[in-house]
Parts: sequence; structure tokens; C-alpha cells
Amino acid sequence: MADDGGSSGRLREILNVVALGDLRKCLVALAAEDSALALAFEHRFDEGELAGHALGNLILAGLVEATGDLVSGVRAAAELLGAAGDVLPATVERVVLKAESESGQVAGQVAVSRADNIETVSLVPGDAGAPQLAIERILAADQIVIGPGSLFTSVLAAVAVEGIADAVTRSRGQRVYVCNLRPQQPETAGFDVAAHLDALSRHNVTVDVVLCDTSQGMALGDLGISALDIPLTGGNALVHSPVRLAHALASLLA
Repeated sequence: MADDGGSSGRLREILNVVALGDLRKCLVALAAEDSALALAFEHRFDEGELAGHALGNLILAGLVEATGDLVSGVRAAAELLGAAGDVLPATVERVVLKAESESGQVAGQVAVSRADNIETVSLVPGDAGAPQLAIERILAADQIVIGPGSLFTSVLAAVAVEGIADAVTRSRGQRVYVCNLRPQQPETAGFDVAAHLDALSRHNVTVDVVLCDTSQGMALGDLGISALDIPLTGGNALVHSPVRLAHALASLLA
């Protein structure tokens, strides 16, 4: 929700809306496989004033304005797409991501993604809270999956929202951290799996088990908790295989 780059960043400035890009991606991922609308959501214009914008971002902005509420607007989009599941924002407020690093303070998601030696991240305003429904879903979950994704600018940006980390701590569900396949430059340069866990801990998040694939270049380190280190990539070794990841998460829950 703190994204300030690309189409999301431009729409934030023009329409005074929250970042919509990651909400769009989640909705498309849950859409019916034969949904032509899902394909259209990902279409990016390449000419004129709309160049660079994803159609889905524009539709979401319109639905949010029409319903008067971010959660309701996203739910309406999910219904149009035939999404199998709910997508909930970490916060409904326009927030700015801020990082504390060895070289000083950095503000803005894009700027933070280019920083190194980051210690912690937080949000402005600091009291930006989560929708009550998001808290309720975390507390009721059988399994909470944290990651994969950019550690500081995606995963911990969501955790920084007031109430999210506390809900994860209070939940009785199994808490799984899915570690990235390799360090992200420069955000997590030199990190092993243990360093990712240390960053979670600095943001008051503890997990029950780590799911990782160290064959892709990420060293394990001294974890101190259970880890399932198995092949998690498919034909494209740059990303997790959705099928393998799903099977691994199901086996942990079982």
C-alpha cells in the first residue's frame, strides 16, 4: 500500500488514491482462469496520457470512488473477476514508507528499495491502521503465509501497519515464512535466510517454520527454528513454482 512508483505512484498523485498495483495483481491471481477481464486488468497502455497505466488500476480507482470505500471497491472488483478468495488491503490510508539505514533515513518506497543496510521500516502516518476485517481474517486463519517478496518494501511494509504484527502474534494459526530464493540487490544484499528472520524479529514478527530453497543461492544461516529446505522452483528458477509452493504449504499445515 506504500508503492509510489509506476502507474500506482502516478495515480496516487493524480487521483489522491492509495497504491492500487499490488491489489490488482492479487485480484488477477485469484481470478477465474478463463476470465477475459483478468487479462484486460493487466493490459498496459503504451501511448498518450494513459501510457504506462494498467487498465486494472484505473478500474479499481473508479470502483473505489463509486463505492466510497477501498475495501468495498476491491470486493466489487473481485466479484467482477470471479476471484476465488478475498483481497484485503493492509491499510486504507495513503501512507509513505520510511526506512532507517546505516546511512540515515530514507522516505518513499522506491527510494527505500534502492537503499542498503536497512535496519527497520515504518509508515507515515505512524498510526495508520488496518481494516478490522483484515485483522479478523488473520486471527481466524489456520495458516499465515508471510512472503515471498521484497523484504522491506513489500513484506515488512505491510507488517508496519498498526495492528498487523499484533494480529499475527495473537493468531493461533501456523505462521510460515516463505523466504526469497536469493538476496535482492541492494535491499537485502548479503542476506542469508537467518538474516531475513532477524529482520522480521526487529518488526515484532515471529514465525513457527521457515520454507526455503537454498539450492538457488540463499545460504541458510543459524535459524533457531524449524525449516523445510526443499526445491521450490519449476522451469523458471528465478521465481517460486506456485504448484510446488502450494504443496509445501499444504504439507506443513497437515
